[in-house]
Amino acid sequence: MIPRVNERSHTPHDPLSAALGRPLSAEEVLTEDTVVAHWQGLYYFTLDGDQTMWTAAQWTEHLEDPLVHYRDGRRAIFHLDARLHPDDRDLSDAEWAEVAHRLARAAGIETPGDKKGCAWIAVQGQRGRLDLIASLIRYDGTWQKQPADHLRRLQEEARRIEQDLHLTPVRAAAERRSIARPVPTASVQLATVLSQLADEQSGPLATVRGLVEHTAHRIAQQPGAAGPDLAHRLELIARRLHGIQHDLDTTAAALITAPRPRVAVPPRPAVQAPARRSP
Repeated sequence: MIPRVNERSHTPHDPLSAALGRPLSAEEVLTEDTVVAHWQGLYYFTLDGDQTMWTAAQWTEHLEDPLVHYRDGRRAIFHLDARLHPDDRDLSDAEWAEVAHRLARAAGIETPGDKKGCAWIAVQGQRGRLDLIASLIRYDGTWQKQPADHLRRLQEEARRIEQDLHLTPVRAAAERRSIARPVPTASVQLATVLSQLADEQSGPLATVRGLVEHTAHRIAQQPGAAGPDLAHRLELIARRLHGIQHDLDTTAAALITAPRPRVAVPPRPAVQAPARRSP
């Protein structure tokens, strides 16, 4: 199983379309065979508590509801996809649900017992693939704090899922070595600094990006020919800042999981066979 974290987006529409493998049809009802798991507070949206299926449009509305707290253009939609080996068997709905909850906890988008946490769903829309789509804005209006090493945690959890469900293991000896060995203290310290810079909730880059996006929005509403062009330039700057945040977060995760340099071992000298005596 290979988990992959995609670039965050403004809305869940494109991630849901990618999960289904086709353009999104707003009126299509996504059954329990497709949406195999979801956050525990979902049933607060229902009046009688019996509804278990919604249309694609309703699912996107559920995921977008917490975004009312932030309308400053931040990319708050998290998208993770996990793919099985082509030779793996087809998992049951219950097994996909188990995989979804385990990956959601590893990614830091689900905390057991947290009723005001992230809104998220797990979509099994293509063979051998599972997609987790979440809003990183919680129902209490705060940003969900994901672990700085959530990429490493996802990889480790994927290895455990392979073992528990008897799936084809990923042959990554270097990855196993990096997990088994202790992480150098200097790398941990540097990864912590990079994670703080990239933090979406309280990091300085997120603050600057929010101000730039807010300024772009205000300039775009001002009369004059220069307004739209200047607003577009600011939006591009904000996009580059988000890319820098993503690169810093990825680098921090790589520092935590980086293997130690190998020490070259000189080859052993060949042992020559003793010469035979002449008769």
